[in-house]
Amino acid sequence: MIPRYSRPEMVSIWEPATKFRIWFEIEAHACDAMADLGVIPRENADAVWKAKDVEFDVARIDEIEAVTKHDVIAFLTHLAEHVGADEARFVHQGMTSSDVLDTTFNVQLVRASDILIADIEALLAALKRRAYEHKDTLRIGRSHGIHAEPTTMGLTFARFYAEMDRNLSRMRDARAEVATGAISGAVGTFANVDPAVEEHVCDKLGLVPEPISTQVIPRDRHAAFFATLGVIASSIENISIEIRHMQRTEVLEGAEFFSMGQKGSSAMPHKKNPVLTENLTGLARMVRSAVIPAMENVALWHERDISHSSVERMIGPDATITLDFALARLTGVIDKMLIFPENMLENMNKFPGLVMSQRVLLALTQAGVSREDAYSYVQRNALKVWEHRTDFKTELLNDADVVAALSAEQIEEKFDLGYHTKHVDTIFARVFGES
Repeated sequence: MIPRYSRPEMVSIWEPATKFRIWFEIEAHACDAMADLGVIPRENADAVWKAKDVEFDVARIDEIEAVTKHDVIAFLTHLAEHVGADEARFVHQGMTSSDVLDTTFNVQLVRASDILIADIEALLAALKRRAYEHKDTLRIGRSHGIHAEPTTMGLTFARFYAEMDRNLSRMRDARAEVATGAISGAVGTFANVDPAVEEHVCDKLGLVPEPISTQVIPRDRHAAFFATLGVIASSIENISIEIRHMQRTEVLEGAEFFSMGQKGSSAMPHKKNPVLTENLTGLARMVRSAVIPAMENVALWHERDISHSSVERMIGPDATITLDFALARLTGVIDKMLIFPENMLENMNKFPGLVMSQRVLLALTQAGVSREDAYSYVQRNALKVWEHRTDFKTELLNDADVVAALSAEQIEEKFDLGYHTKHVDTIFARVFGES
């Protein structure tokens, strides 16, 4: 992934040095288990650990691989250079390359998951804080981009909190999905490596043994993992789109923080653009682009092929690094986001009283007017407000059919904004689990 959209902690998981360190740990732990079983001499297993503080030379491994055309063999050759050829002769005993590659990949995905889980938790904290801050801040709800009925900014943040809370559960499930390891040998039969070796290695690496592998760990697990990343990315875009709409000049109900010295346009000095959330929209697309290839990786030939390998070398780092960056960026946007309550009220009253049409409709039906007639009475007055920017309540009071069914006091009562927010506490209790 390019440095512009990368954070160091996540990047470090995917660096070659980290990968080779995990490879070493797998091989060394496997040797320990085999020594315990009496398969290899204990002194050989102990000798492997002489490399525990070695900083493996990536360039040297690449040099060997240029000849062998095999990455795991190149690493094992380099390891023997540190341990000694005779001492290392039992390394990789009965194992196959996929035992190392797949188990390592899952270790990396688990570590990436832990960062992503922490990212989501930080975002949830920001969303919760802003939800309570604007719990009662009135704004107009919209459907099809058109004014609908009043809601609150707090409910908007609470809605995004609930969505991200579901994503937290999904991410935890995705972590569990890929937290498996396989040290089962060629085609996964354990013919040349005891299942106890797999159990020992997995225990040391914080994984559970794959119940049944072929020569690879089943890729439906990874498909589910990357699909989860895609869903989380879509939620990021969902929030970002709302903020971008709020920052439109003619709306301006909320906006990204605009820092001192920041410039919005090379040509127009007045511009304050929602560049962060636009960026997040694009990054979400990139994360989702990993989902289909991950799905297509599920179908492999027989016990194993490597059509998935090139895909995972790209989507593993790219998707997790990008999502990590996006979650952190969105947390910053939410944390510093500017809210403009006065503009919210001004927007709601752009067509005075119009957003109360449903309340009047229901009152008419409760007063004995048929739904068809009631809808007609309300709509014809609403259209006058649309066309002439008149006051909806005034139009209703001048409509003979309406006043024949409702008194002026009954009509007036339907314009109480508090009616639409009376259950905010109930919704917050459902979302946040607090009374």
